[in-house]
Amino acid sequence: MANPVLTRGFRQLDSFSGNSPTQTDIDAERMTAAGVSRSALILLAIFVPAAVYGWTQVEIGEFPGWIIVALLVGIGAVILGAVKPQWTPVIGPVYAIVEGALVGAISHVYQNAYGVGIVPNAIMATFLTVIVMAVLYATRTIRVTERLRSVVIGATMAIFVFYMLSLGLSFFNVTMPLVWDAGPLGILFSLAVIVLAAFNLLLDFDLIERGVAAGAPAWMNWYAAFGLLVTVVWLYLEILRLLGKLQRK
Repeated sequence: MANPVLTRGFRQLDSFSGNSPTQTDIDAERMTAAGVSRSALILLAIFVPAAVYGWTQVEIGEFPGWIIVALLVGIGAVILGAVKPQWTPVIGPVYAIVEGALVGAISHVYQNAYGVGIVPNAIMATFLTVIVMAVLYATRTIRVTERLRSVVIGATMAIFVFYMLSLGLSFFNVTMPLVWDAGPLGILFSLAVIVLAAFNLLLDFDLIERGVAAGAPAWMNWYAAFGLLVTVVWLYLEILRLLGKLQRK
């Protein structure tokens, strides 16, 4: 599941930037790097136990019946968070619960199918990718320009639409090519999506930096943390899918 959250966030930043602060603005609580970190840790503290629960609900050869409900609620939370970013202090924890359970269940299914090493490898690869992209952003090795932002957001929305179409067709037993294909094209597709998810991390970091500089309101702490969680979950699932494809070859 791709991350369509960022588009509305950058539009929000445009509305915050360039405004002369009033005394009310100065007195009000604003977005801070510490505030984003605090919100992200809260979401992570919710996500991890939910993932453990989802993991325990999977048995060999069985998929929990609630998985589709969790998937749809997670998608709905992402879309609602993109449309109503001010609601993310509530939407974020809801997403962390349902997506944590979903990720835990999917991870256990992959372990049952491909062996005990696949989940730790996916977690490690995700962690290293986040660290590498953070370093590349902090050192300005890769600069987030308007052109880069537009390309990444456009490609992300295209992938999101593709996945929604794939999900809809799956209810009619129609499988989209590339998504599950373990051939060369399927692997290249997964690699391209992983790169796109990694570049979304750059946009997440840029959103945080620009939001703090613009004096965005405090609810943007939750919005930025929510967007970051969506991106990391997406990145992890894509890496997990790629590792599964490689083991099927």
